[in-house]
Amino acid sequence: MKYIVLVGDGMADRPVQELGGRTPLQAAYTPNMDALASEGIIGGARTIPEGMHPGSDVANLSILGYNPREFYSGRAPLEAASIGVSLGDKDIAFRCNLVTLKFNRDRTRAVMEDYSSGHISTEEARELITEVNSSLGTDMIRFYPGISYRHLMVWAGGSPDIECVPPHDIIGKDVIDYLPVGQGDDVIRKIMLDSVDILENHPVNRQRAKGGKNPGNSIWLWGQGRKPVLPTFREKYSIEGALISAVDLTRGLGKYAGFEILNVPGMTGYLDTNYKGKAEAALKALQKVDFVYLHVESPDEAGHSGNCRDKIKAIEDFDALVVGTVMQGMKDFESYRILLLPDHPTPVALRTHTDDPIPFAVLSSKDRRENRGAAFNESLLERDDIVMFDEGYRLMDYFIRGKQ
Repeated sequence: MKYIVLVGDGMADRPVQELGGRTPLQAAYTPNMDALASEGIIGGARTIPEGMHPGSDVANLSILGYNPREFYSGRAPLEAASIGVSLGDKDIAFRCNLVTLKFNRDRTRAVMEDYSSGHISTEEARELITEVNSSLGTDMIRFYPGISYRHLMVWAGGSPDIECVPPHDIIGKDVIDYLPVGQGDDVIRKIMLDSVDILENHPVNRQRAKGGKNPGNSIWLWGQGRKPVLPTFREKYSIEGALISAVDLTRGLGKYAGFEILNVPGMTGYLDTNYKGKAEAALKALQKVDFVYLHVESPDEAGHSGNCRDKIKAIEDFDALVVGTVMQGMKDFESYRILLLPDHPTPVALRTHTDDPIPFAVLSSKDRRENRGAAFNESLLERDDIVMFDEGYRLMDYFIRGKQ
């Protein structure tokens, strides 16, 4: 049996007035996903346990079959694994975004203008983070460059008892109300404040400003945690797997799960990503392994930007170039199962994640259904003929073993 999981990150949404009360997923042209839903097992799952933050880290942990209440230890440690940063037992890793802050005239207040510094290039960002590390790094605190706006800070012996807010949750809001709070917050706040003096007049940012681009004029620290301890996917399911994603978070989770991490030329995590290349790489990988986790970030990025037209385009490209390519290619295998789902909703009206349940569909070479009127969107959750998982991490057991 060959298994493939297709994750459209943040693909689910809520009704949008601009779309006549439809969601972007309902408004998009998705013949391949709709065909999968009409012939497969359909259902819903809560990938975010009650009371936990609705992040992609928690949601993807759930999808892979790991109970977040048992195994979640923070987002940044997963990203550390992806970029090859080894964490000691007492190290605390922080996600370090390069963000754009907009200051008032006397510079006493600042608004979170852009959580991604205009999706700054990896090359530009590397220069900025290298400068931050040179100026603010110590024997106990180090900064590591990642991809685009996503970077890492590691605090040796740092405090785990601190609350930080994701920058994409506070777009347009005064950051003074969302600074880190808890043991060691004075250290974290000072680093964030000092970064502004280092970055604001950096040549990279001066050049970006000249070109009308948002500067990376501050760092924002969040997603902190210690390294997790997970059983591998092979230990759980006796299956060798591979993972394809442009995002350090999911790549790091794949490393802890023991997957082979595949690199695909041109995958970016945005609207310009190499959708078809990722699908073709997944099909090729299934000739060697029996499980592939294929993650596409672009619908989530469009949701965070609040642009429903971009989100529709991301969904349609995902449908045509990923889902369509995979559905056709899987016919070369005698036995297979395809799991299609978002990890969580990212409503364009809110520009952040929610913990609403998500729809899913499973298409099997051995078991075809006739789900009259089914289309792959949030309306699946309203049907009375679906399989529902209130504990989303149990979905993977169902997918692999066929047991609820």
